Amino acid sequence: MTSTLPQTPPEITDSHCHLDFPDFADELDAVIARAQEAGVTRMVTICTKLKNEPQVRAIAEAYAPVFYAAGTHPMSVASEPMASYDELVALADHPKFVGIGETGLDYHYTAESAEAQQQSLRIHIAAARDTRLPLIIHARAADDDMARILREEMANGAYSCVMHCFSSSAELGRAALDLGFYLSMSGIAAFPKSQELRDIFASAPLERILVETDAPYLAPPPYRGKRNEPAYSAFTAQIGAKAFGLDYSDFAAQTQANFDRLFWKAAQFEAAA
Repeated sequence: MTSTLPQTPPEITDSHCHLDFPDFADELDAVIARAQEAGVTRMVTICTKLKNEPQVRAIAEAYAPVFYAAGTHPMSVASEPMASYDELVALADHPKFVGIGETGLDYHYTAESAEAQQQSLRIHIAAARDTRLPLIIHARAADDDMARILREEMANGAYSCVMHCFSSSAELGRAALDLGFYLSMSGIAAFPKSQELRDIFASAPLERILVETDAPYLAPPPYRGKRNEPAYSAFTAQIGAKAFGLDYSDFAAQTQANFDRLFWKAAQFEAAA
């Protein structure tokens, strides 16, 4: 599967990447420039361990198109100090801090820490609820517990959420959508064998769809198997447009509006700039 980008590509947002990872060391200027050339006008870089928050924050402060979020990744819960509610809420004071997470459940690699993961997830949800910032969820091989906890916590008070890099079951997707949450398309949705996943996205409300890279991971065709970077979210967005039967420009415009609605703080920052 090959794709080419328009000469003047529509604007989109890479709603989830990891620009602090060593894969991008000493190359951030070029990576961000390529993203902007591809129409990627904003990027949210995600801190997965709170001890790394200063480095992630520094990237957001150094580059105008970059915003950031922070939390404790579920695969790191057993090896990192448990993030506290107070720590997470305090981070929200920064003008470019726009989301809580990523957090969630991962029983594929780290099922032995399931109980601690669930505790951490609930702490992150409480912080998202009280800051009104969107929760950023990683879910793998834990669909039943994930749906249950998201529902239980919604009963304790409303919060917003995106299921990042969504590649779980249709049942978890429906549970998330029923709660008013968003689903984010990564390069996985662009893989040739991912038709079932594309069908899940296509059955969702268009106003609940975001796009992302999860860079440096999961590069879409035509770069599959290589290091991913924010510019390549445009290729995933092209596949998303086809899944919804839309022109790329229309799909891109809708995902921009969706991002602005969910990541309201980024939209407000830009409006005030």
